[in-house]
Amino acid sequence: MTGTLAAELSSHRAELARICERLGVRRLEIFGSATRPGERAGDLDFLVDLGERPPREYADAYFRLRESLEALFELPVDLITPANLGNPYFRQRVEQEKTLLYAA
Repeated sequence: MTGTLAAELSSHRAELARICERLGVRRLEIFGSATRPGERAGDLDFLVDLGERPPREYADAYFRLRESLEALFELPVDLITPANLGNPYFRQRVEQEKTLLYAA
């Protein structure tokens, strides 16, 4: 993870936890260009586990989380759920790069 981003994530850890708790997030991890040394992140990629919930509640939590993260970091955010990891090559890349930010 780049030094600047690591410092920013660290400084926002309490706010990240509040957002995740408020929205019932089970787990939040960051991956992608933001975790690779020497790369500048144009957006932030997160793997999120929102647990089992009715479709309307799930969608509401998903979009509220994305909006909250974009406001917090002032960057575009892509949210990926475990269900989006069907491609084995993509799954492997995410597994290798991900860094835990929050776990309930």
